[in-house]
Amino acid sequence: MIVEHVSLTDFRNYAGAEVELGPGANLFVGSNGQGKTNLAEAIAFMATLGSHRVSSDQPLVRAGRDAAIVRIRVAHAGRRIRLEAQVNRQGSNRARVNGADVRPAELPRYAQVVVFAPEDLGIVRGDPSTRRRFADQLLIQRSPRMAGVIADYERVIRQRGALLKSARARGIKGDALSTLDVWNDKLVALGSELIDARVALAADLAEPLADAYRAIAGADHDPRAEWLLSIGGGDPEEGVDGTGDAVDGSTPDRFRHALAAARTAELDRGVNLVGPHRDDLMLRIRDLPVKGYASHGESWSVALSLRLASAQLLRAESQAGDPVLILDDVFAELDVGRRRRLSAVTADYEQVIVTAAVLEDVPVDLRRRTVRIDAGSIVGPAEDGERSERTEGEDTGDR
Repeated sequence: MIVEHVSLTDFRNYAGAEVELGPGANLFVGSNGQGKTNLAEAIAFMATLGSHRVSSDQPLVRAGRDAAIVRIRVAHAGRRIRLEAQVNRQGSNRARVNGADVRPAELPRYAQVVVFAPEDLGIVRGDPSTRRRFADQLLIQRSPRMAGVIADYERVIRQRGALLKSARARGIKGDALSTLDVWNDKLVALGSELIDARVALAADLAEPLADAYRAIAGADHDPRAEWLLSIGGGDPEEGVDGTGDAVDGSTPDRFRHALAAARTAELDRGVNLVGPHRDDLMLRIRDLPVKGYASHGESWSVALSLRLASAQLLRAESQAGDPVLILDDVFAELDVGRRRRLSAVTADYEQVIVTAAVLEDVPVDLRRRTVRIDAGSIVGPAEDGERSERTEGEDTGDR
């Protein structure tokens, strides 16, 4: 798949922008805070229905505006498709494909993008929510219908949580809250589907993750990814592994058992304590947790390997060609060896989009087509030897 054209209106710091892209390497270069990452973020939004930087859509809309418009034209095997997303500050987003209105959840059927970014270090070092978001965005790209499952599950969690909070305030205990069982049925149905999809994803990532780690790190440290499930009797969100409360059986059976065991605690605390919203993706190398044990370089290798494994998985399954790879300001974070190896393993993808503050940080092979970004404007090509200085101070969110 190739992204041929990007058009932005009121997206992040862009009042308007038009960018032509081509096959192979495309480099956006400019000082920090000018909007390089915002271009990459807009492209990725079409594939994941979210940002790799923030958890909500509101920051994507330019200050003082009610909505942002993102349009991209993609091409595969001679076929061109125009995708459009209207990101609203309030209310539901809207989408079009070739001018026809569609549900936003349809967009990932036509665009596949994998983003490598500095924020990826949070996947291995951050909170469980970061790892859940990584997995769910990949699930949506593999199977766009999962966007609806995840949205429905989140709605049930909010409504069930409101019920638990109300029951706690009224002092309701035990089996007195009969309406909770109705919400439990919905929670189990949607949550079991999400759990099973995540577990299958981890299994499918195992081989490409090991291959990618060897390619990036130049070593074999036996990287692994496995889910710690709250239906196993623990609370991975709070760092508590499953214990003897776990039972055998299907995912729905285990889910119902865990809900029954947690009922008193949920009513006492007024919160949802069981379900995929509490699970964590445990990452290991050399049979040790990456978080807390891996070096900075090893942590970066794991993060990059997760993204590269995602790309390899999508590549193997897609009929629309390679996913677009976006390398967002990552080369400044890597040593020379990892820069060279990352460039080598991404070189044969149909399209790679790179952002950088300093031209010389980017391997020469990825500088074939360069565009300079300045204050939310496309100002022309950047020549080899031109140096964009990194700005100091607080990041404005408009890299």
